[in-house]
Amino acid sequence: MIKSILIYSLVFFILYAVGYNLHLIILQKNEIYLPFSLQKIYLFHLGFSMLICINFRLFSSVDKIFQQLGFIYLATLVLKIILFTAIFYKSIFTEENMAFSVRISLLIPAIIFLLTEAFFIARILTKKQ
Repeated sequence: MIKSILIYSLVFFILYAVGYNLHLIILQKNEIYLPFSLQKIYLFHLGFSMLICINFRLFSSVDKIFQQLGFIYLATLVLKIILFTAIFYKSIFTEENMAFSVRISLLIPAIIFLLTEAFFIARILTKKQ
């Protein structure tokens, strides 16, 4: 169990470092300036995705909870969206005319971390069955 938790942490930290730096380089190369902190967005997704995967790995060993993990995952996705919009409300909703590149810059970290998170959760759920 400790090995898998270390793997989750390592993968998410590598995703953060590589994704954030590549994203920043591309934005600087194209001279695109964002009205929000890209680093904070990546840190939010890093923390929340890592927390979800580690908790699901821990909860997968409890037989009573394991049956409900799929539904719990759906609830955590909704919670993640709600927290993201609450924390970054000013950055997202106060800008009236966001350029396409700015809107995509909000979605790229979410998609990267969501796909990785879903991969790990799927492995956790299928490993037990």
